[in-house]
Amino acid sequence: MFSLAYGLWKYIFNKTEFHVLILGVDKAGKTTLLEKIKSTYLKGEGLTPDRIVPTVGLNIGRIEDANAKLVFWDLGGQVGLRTIWEKYYQEAHAIIYVIDAAAASSFEDAKSALEKVLRHEDLKGAPLLIFANKQDLAGVITDEELARYLHLKELDERPYMFQAVSAYDGRGIKSGIDWVVEQMERSKRTEVLRARAGITGQI
Repeated sequence: MFSLAYGLWKYIFNKTEFHVLILGVDKAGKTTLLEKIKSTYLKGEGLTPDRIVPTVGLNIGRIEDANAKLVFWDLGGQVGLRTIWEKYYQEAHAIIYVIDAAAASSFEDAKSALEKVLRHEDLKGAPLLIFANKQDLAGVITDEELARYLHLKELDERPYMFQAVSAYDGRGIKSGIDWVVEQMERSKRTEVLRARAGITGQI
């Protein structure tokens, strides 16, 4: 009887764990974004912008919201480091792609790198959240302008959203995270990853 009750409790109260990739070219603000997410959800934990250095390899962050546990993989965006991105594709439930919306000179590189990500078979169906970052700066373009610029054909095949954010002051981030959690909870990709792991309930 105890095991049955425990199983029911675990099913009801255990939160699903999702793995989310944070990708983007160098200096897009990915690590600053991750630290702001941590400080938002973990009551002050997370580095301040002046203590953040460029990522060489991988940063990991974990948070919980009302319905889920999220594990973020923040991967370095330098050209020489992008080859390691593929190692994390198979286990990712969703992608957050960060673009410096104040640096027009980086848009073409950001678009090219994102198109390559979206073509990869191991990420088929993964929801995509594109953050137009650095909205706190002058001369920044909006999320709508960025969407028109990128004009990504591959977006037709997956749930996606563009969101204007500032990793510095936090604007727009929670709305984006809420969206990506909702998409992961009902995503066919989540079902595929559950089946692959042999799990019918929690990830």
